Amino acid sequence: MDSITSPRKNQSSGNNNKIDGFALIKSMFFKNPDAISGAADAAFSKPLPLFSPFANSVISRCATILQKPTEELQHCFDTKYPDIVKESLIYARSLLEFCSYQALHIMTRRPNYLADKDFRRLTFDMMLAWEGPSPQDEELKIETASSSNQEAEDDGWSLFYSNAMNMAVQVDDKKTVGLEAFARIAPACTVVADVITVHNLFDVLTTSSGHRLHFLIYDKYIRSLEKVIKSTATANTSSLVSSLQLTEGEIILDIDGTVPTQAIFQHIGISAWPGRLTLTTHALYFESLGVGIYDKAAKYELAVDTKQVIKPDLTGPLGARLYDKAVMYKSTSVTEPVFFEFTEFKGSSRRDYWLDICLEILYAHRFIRKYNLKQIQQSEALARAALGILRYRAVKEAFQNFPSNYKTLLCFNLAESLPGGYTILQTLSSRLSLLNASSSQPDSVRSPTASRQIRHPISHLTLCRHGIISRNEFGIDEEELQQVGDVCVGEINPLELAVKQSKQDIGRAEAARATVDQVKVEGIDTNLAVMKEMLLPILELFNHLQRLASWEEPAKSTVFMVLMSYIILKGWIKYVLPSIFLFLAIMMGWHRYAKRGKTLEAFNITVPPSQNAVEQLLALQDAISQVEALIQAGNIFLLKVRALLLAAIPQATERTALVLVIMALVLAFVPVKYLILMGFNEAYTRQMPLRKESSERWMRRMRDWWYSIPAAPVQLIKLDDKKKK
Repeated sequence: MDSITSPRKNQSSGNNNKIDGFALIKSMFFKNPDAISGAADAAFSKPLPLFSPFANSVISRCATILQKPTEELQHCFDTKYPDIVKESLIYARSLLEFCSYQALHIMTRRPNYLADKDFRRLTFDMMLAWEGPSPQDEELKIETASSSNQEAEDDGWSLFYSNAMNMAVQVDDKKTVGLEAFARIAPACTVVADVITVHNLFDVLTTSSGHRLHFLIYDKYIRSLEKVIKSTATANTSSLVSSLQLTEGEIILDIDGTVPTQAIFQHIGISAWPGRLTLTTHALYFESLGVGIYDKAAKYELAVDTKQVIKPDLTGPLGARLYDKAVMYKSTSVTEPVFFEFTEFKGSSRRDYWLDICLEILYAHRFIRKYNLKQIQQSEALARAALGILRYRAVKEAFQNFPSNYKTLLCFNLAESLPGGYTILQTLSSRLSLLNASSSQPDSVRSPTASRQIRHPISHLTLCRHGIISRNEFGIDEEELQQVGDVCVGEINPLELAVKQSKQDIGRAEAARATVDQVKVEGIDTNLAVMKEMLLPILELFNHLQRLASWEEPAKSTVFMVLMSYIILKGWIKYVLPSIFLFLAIMMGWHRYAKRGKTLEAFNITVPPSQNAVEQLLALQDAISQVEALIQAGNIFLLKVRALLLAAIPQATERTALVLVIMALVLAFVPVKYLILMGFNEAYTRQMPLRKESSERWMRRMRDWWYSIPAAPVQLIKLDDKKKK
């Protein structure tokens, strides 16, 4: 059987029944079956009884593109997918997916197919037909894409904005698409949607339309995407490629700072200079603006692991931290952090956009290094990230919409932001690992199930088809390529399942974050009161142990000492920590089942007296002074230890060395339980009436000896701070 993806002429019609070329091209995408010529209708448009009239019109257009009769398409589907469930709705949708994917495989090979309004109309009609494929569904009225031949040949925006009636037709509720249909058809065209982020793309496109996609919005998005791709292809064939000295396979993704009213400033230290910022699939390039020309570009690596940190930050003139409109780049390859300031009057949308796309490339390379991806796998991962950035640009330019972290259109950013997003990366890496196998093994050798699972570098080939990449470096024959997008007929992509699994934890994470925001309190004294109340059980236990160690009640202290000594000698001390864990687990289980369905009671905190601003500043200053004193004490301790180690006082060093030798011998030959017993009894009986006086005398001698040891000298050297002026 001939491949379903290779267009061929109908041999049965003969030379006398050849369809006029111009009429055939015009009939390929017409939604009205009556508009198709008689020869084409006889050859390709015989309706199938299991479909509605509208779905039949979509399948007939697919048959015309594929140059196969509809009955032959159904026979090919039954032969290739015998395991598809024969239930009417599932079978009809699977057959519709089969015809749509094969037609899209042919259409996406044509140049500038995104600019073709018939392509946009047909893909949207595929989604409409997928939602209601069977005759039992409400019949959708089949309308032509234009009211005249002149409008059919016109590729301008006026088709949907010419008058209010056209707009009213487009926003009719019966002509809208739901999430499930969009997720099944849109990823079949790789440039339009990614299976990982397709749900987020739908949410962004339908934010103002009640979670239903109108053709007006879909068409606007595709047009914007087509413009973005053209500008990107132009940038990758311009003189900028040679001026930046890009490496082989490096692609320019976006450029900013060329318009004087939207300047970008690079801040290093207290210096700032305007220039042009360029993002590629491997690095950031900044070209300072000289006298009418750009200086040599400074390169900031994203592909090589140099401990890069990219985050939003504040910046301003002379190093002042005033405006929240900058992206900070820091790595081991730069001596000090670099700040890129995106000037704009309101908000920080430009900064947020550049932060997202820079992180996407950084995360993509971390993914490549983590899973040790090779040549073709690396190119596919970077191409997937590049296509995500192009879609993000298209949405930004068409709708000025910036999705949140959980709704991002960038797949690697999404995997980083979702709880359990590592499962998405693991699934993606396992699918990318099949690329080498798929390129070396012909389709005829594989089983039907295996051929559906093996992927091709579709994202990389998509960039090649749109002229963003100059050549197909892996030598894949696109004529033999049968895969369309990252979707399979009648199956759910494992990547989509991984995303759904990760998104199930979003609600719990956001709810937990909301509770954290609610319990945050202001003021040092209030936070200390909350902490003290929470640690009250531990503090009470510590105070009780202190009372026992003080021997205020000799009987209780004696019983506790004898009991602990017996536990230590028997070797039961190793069961203390497991017993605590077991007790906590039993307590948690009891609360779990005893208080089922009951809300957690609020924790009552006695708020300390309110303080004014001056009192709070004084309290903060006192707390800082205490912290500074602790740090100073720690430094003095370390310097005295250094003096002992380097024999600043020979006599003290000799005694310390002798004590260390004795301790080493004791640790080497005395069993551990006896050491623990000795340490416990020594610490616990210090306040015992029989030992109190001798213990205090011994501690006093130790303090006097420690105070007599000088600290090692320290010399502070101030470096000359030479910043760029």
